[in-house]
Amino acid sequence: MIEIFNTILVRPLFNLLVVLYNFLPGHDFGVAIILLTVIVRLVLYPIAQKGIKAQKAQKDLQPQISALQKKYKDKKEKQAQELIKLYRENKVNPASGCLPLLIQLPVLIALFQVLRLGINPETLGFLYSFVAVPENINSSFLGLVDLGATSLWLGLLAGITQFVQGKMILPDTSKAQKGDFAGAMNKQMIYAMPVITVLVAARFPAGLALYWTVSNLFTILQQYLIIRKKEKNEEKGNPGNN
Repeated sequence: MIEIFNTILVRPLFNLLVVLYNFLPGHDFGVAIILLTVIVRLVLYPIAQKGIKAQKAQKDLQPQISALQKKYKDKKEKQAQELIKLYRENKVNPASGCLPLLIQLPVLIALFQVLRLGINPETLGFLYSFVAVPENINSSFLGLVDLGATSLWLGLLAGITQFVQGKMILPDTSKAQKGDFAGAMNKQMIYAMPVITVLVAARFPAGLALYWTVSNLFTILQQYLIIRKKEKNEEKGNPGNN
């Protein structure tokens, strides 16, 4: 399975990274990572869009969900029935936001593996025969950061952008009721994920932290565009067209 995964995803992405590195003026590894990240995120854009829309719909329903949880806090069966009714009336599937993430996960893991390996003499054996071997391997970004070493600052930047991304789209958990599993999970996602991101990104080569930051910025922009479009449609009195 690992060999199949490497053949289908890891090796093609690694070769694309080297191709970008070869053709870039100055052969900047950091710029190659940014371009690779943008290319992958553009390919995954439609899938990610579905997940963002589902999460946004869930966030919009949060006040009504909290009200039902408060109203039926001692009647768990009735609460579950009313929540299902609310979701059905608004055509929202609470699990629909997870499926696009699961579809993207193998590609993101492959990117993680590519950037963890980096471009070095040991990994050049992954290259296809038609991809030129780089004459010089320069792992710096704009001559300022060595992406082959760890970087606490890039790790912190990855964590900050992760927090902004989650805060934008995940439901507000400040009024979540006791025993609300979904609310507790959302709270963990908003506050725990950035911490985990920093801890992981700061331990691996900085190229991974750069990828993580750029990917988060791309998602923040995508979320902004989707949310803004929905707000404009609502202002025109056409909330269903989003």
